[in-house]
Amino acid sequence: MNPWLLTYDGFAPAQEGLREALTTLGNGYFATRGAVPESRADEVHHPGTYVAGCYDRLISQVAGHSVENEDLVNVPNWLPLTFRADGGDWFAPGGAEILTQRHTLDMRRGVLTRLLRTRDSRGRITRMEQHRLVSMDDPHLAALTMTIVPENWDGTLEIRSSLDGRVTNAGVARYRGLADRHLVPICGHAAHGVIELLTRTATSRVEIALAARTTSAGGRRRTGVEESASGDDQAVQEGWVSDERAVEVRAGDEVTVEKIVALYTSRDRAIAESEAAARTAVVRAGSFSSLLKRHARAWDRLWQRARVTAEDAEVQQILNLYLFHLLQTASPHVAELDAGLPARGLHGEAYRGHVFWDDLFAFPFLAPRFPDITRALLRYRWRRLPEARWAARAAGHTGAMFPWQSGSDGREETPHLHFNPRSGRWLPDRSHLQHHVGLAVAHNVWQHYRATKDTAFLAGFGGELLLEVARFFASIATCEQGRYAIRGVMGPDEYHDGYPGRTEPGLDNNAYTNIMTAWLMRRVLDMIDLVGAEGVSRQEIDLFTGMSRRMRVDFHDGVISQFEGYAALEELDWAAYREKYTDIRRLDRILEAEGDTPNRYKVSKQADVLMPLHLLGEEGVGEILTGLGYEWNAEMAARTVDYYLARTCHGSTLSAVVHAGVLARLRPGASQPFLVEALNNDVKDLQGGTTAEGIHLGAMAGVVCLFEAQARP
Repeated sequence: MNPWLLTYDGFAPAQEGLREALTTLGNGYFATRGAVPESRADEVHHPGTYVAGCYDRLISQVAGHSVENEDLVNVPNWLPLTFRADGGDWFAPGGAEILTQRHTLDMRRGVLTRLLRTRDSRGRITRMEQHRLVSMDDPHLAALTMTIVPENWDGTLEIRSSLDGRVTNAGVARYRGLADRHLVPICGHAAHGVIELLTRTATSRVEIALAARTTSAGGRRRTGVEESASGDDQAVQEGWVSDERAVEVRAGDEVTVEKIVALYTSRDRAIAESEAAARTAVVRAGSFSSLLKRHARAWDRLWQRARVTAEDAEVQQILNLYLFHLLQTASPHVAELDAGLPARGLHGEAYRGHVFWDDLFAFPFLAPRFPDITRALLRYRWRRLPEARWAARAAGHTGAMFPWQSGSDGREETPHLHFNPRSGRWLPDRSHLQHHVGLAVAHNVWQHYRATKDTAFLAGFGGELLLEVARFFASIATCEQGRYAIRGVMGPDEYHDGYPGRTEPGLDNNAYTNIMTAWLMRRVLDMIDLVGAEGVSRQEIDLFTGMSRRMRVDFHDGVISQFEGYAALEELDWAAYREKYTDIRRLDRILEAEGDTPNRYKVSKQADVLMPLHLLGEEGVGEILTGLGYEWNAEMAARTVDYYLARTCHGSTLSAVVHAGVLARLRPGASQPFLVEALNNDVKDLQGGTTAEGIHLGAMAGVVCLFEAQARP
């Protein structure tokens, strides 16, 4: 097998969503799912193009409540390119028989190829070859070429190239029924082989302009008018504009169509306005072949810096795929943007395109190779410091309280309600209590500093981020009997959001939060030693020092307790639930549908207590715990790992990554099953339909880091 090629044969409706996500092409500025050009959104296909940082906010009615959600916008679809044979129907999904079809993603060059033979209702067979790219050289350009060959018919071949702004954010089934129409059409134009479409987002009022230049070659002679364009008022009102042309062909003729597209928004730099910028760019852009040469060279430069190798060809293919998608989301073009790293990439609409803590898993790979990218991602957080400071003050604290889900302006985007598809009920969502996202920001700051040794970064905005996060955690901690406690939070586990019988949400003294807070205070003190204490009071330094030495961490039965009171929870009958449900990854949904709650049990969705071991290693955790005055040794570490291994259902793709990483250090032979699961999570969609809604970027990056660690001497 060629580890640089991902190939899908045939048409498999149940797999199309997964294939579309995994064959997404992007360049950090925007990305387009691998949907076939003639498709529109339905139960099988979901064409989607997403621009980094382009969000819009709408209000929906949910369970009697008005709910506001901000989404990464599905912008107008630039792909539509189809044909019809001699007065027949336009080629579209379901409208003709697919005789053969193959999609091939060339990860080395960033090109998606499609080979197709189709037969229409009159028995006419047409062969087609398509190639697609989203330029890594020029982040505003994309291109599609299609060669059409009539195999057994003569007549008129008509070609239609369109820009479609009628799209909605309908790519996630559980969000359907909520407000999803983010685009407002403004105008469309068609002239001289160029079609243009201008739309605006409904509430954020971001203008999105696309221009497409379509050319064709081949065939015997033109029919009628050489080319015509549909830009009538009705089409423009609907947000659609098209270019149509016709040519006379005989069996065996080849007709090649090229579609070059430019995409700009009103948020872009160095433009007068988006519509003119798109028009100018598409007119000046070269042919598909010239774009491809520059695009392939750009990818070659990336791969020279980003290769991770494996001995097995199948493993190498998956590593290449995961690196490919990481680089498409966090490309060097991100250095010029104000955008975070969405947890599901620019590959779909799951999590509404929000930024969580998943960049925590990408920084170890990106920071040493692409420090400009990690610096830009940290700038995204820094620009939102005012909002994080305000959130902390509004909650009665100091410092910066970063949101669990972040979008355009840094306010908390976590919904108040979430839907359980198993029970059909809308439930309170308390995951905004995962304040450990601030610890992830701080860890990323330190990762960037360690990779670059840039003390000016620490003396500047990086140090400001670190300090403001430390101030927040210092302000939410209380000193109780000589130990610092943090109450009312959620840990990474996510299944526990409160105590049985207690009305107030949140948990007390989550081990991950408290251990990483002690780590944070040490790093802040290190920063002060490196760049000075300007702006930091003696009282603050004393508090940071005290918390670095006296944070509270609970233990039971010789292991770290996930949180205070964890030992009093009930044990779950794991065997009974596995026998009844087989797949219990989403045990929270199962229990809620039964009228129960995971808050009653010693169960975890994903690694929680083991997260510090993953981030800091056993030695690092030992340094923290012994520095806090607790007993800690290798036997306790092994016992803690085994304890939580038996009580985790791995309902997140990150769980296998963390468990594989921890076991690789402590007990290498035991890590293999988790490594295999982590490796296959997205490419085989082990979570059951979730990858189709967008890749799991943190898990992909985490897998790459696992194999990179294995390769080190």
